Amino acid sequence: MNKKVYFAGSIRGGQNDTAFYHEIISKINQTDQVLTEQVGDIHHSAMEHGRSKDQAIYDKDTAWLRECDLVIAECTHPSLGVGYEMAYAEKNLKPVYIFYRHSEVELSAMLTGDPYFHIQSYETKEELWQMISAILK
Repeated sequence: MNKKVYFAGSIRGGQNDTAFYHEIISKINQTDQVLTEQVGDIHHSAMEHGRSKDQAIYDKDTAWLRECDLVIAECTHPSLGVGYEMAYAEKNLKPVYIFYRHSEVELSAMLTGDPYFHIQSYETKEELWQMISAILK
């Protein structure tokens, strides 16, 4: 209980799943604290960027990665940023749990070949909720 969770999901490339990310974040927030709620904010502008804004995002996200207890990443939509976040978490010895819909994507060998990551595929929300609940207990 009361874990600080860094939720990672593709923002600029996965906008089709933003509402689903919101559901995941809401589910996690029932028992723990998600530091990255903006990932599931359907009103958040993913295309708003510029050097100073991007620097602020990097600074904030890496601070959250250092602060969190664990990372939960939804990786159905490939994302350079999420890949970077997972590597950063690994470097900082944060547990990383990766979930993806196998029917839609085959994960990169850089993820599946790294024994540090806990990777599980799912097809239904119910399966995902069970997996997340087991991690957060």
